[in-house]
Amino acid sequence: MKKILIVDDEPNIVMSLEYTFKRQNFEVFIARDGMEALEILKNQLPDVIILDIMMPLVDGFETLQKIKSNKQLSHCKVMFLSAKNKESDIEKGLSLGADAYLTKPFSIKKVVDQVNELLGL
Repeated sequence: MKKILIVDDEPNIVMSLEYTFKRQNFEVFIARDGMEALEILKNQLPDVIILDIMMPLVDGFETLQKIKSNKQLSHCKVMFLSAKNKESDIEKGLSLGADAYLTKPFSIKKVVDQVNELLGL
């Protein structure tokens, strides 16, 4: 079973993504900020991480840097899902090592398609 970690502080987004990926037979983990995500990643190795940027405590950019600096997590595909839609934000996210970058508002189908593409499904 594929594992996915959804990191977002917006409950409606988390609920819709969690529901969708559980229906796609993913094991779903939820974090509401970067700090919580990093705690989960100490015990879980997801195949994909969907990461918001603007969150309390530790933002998505810093979270991604910590993920990429951890050898155990190097296989994880990371996709930003953010309202930050400026070209400079997208370039920063990809230059930090994100595998994909989608902007909000988003379609669930596009998120699922992107995750499947990252996993080679």
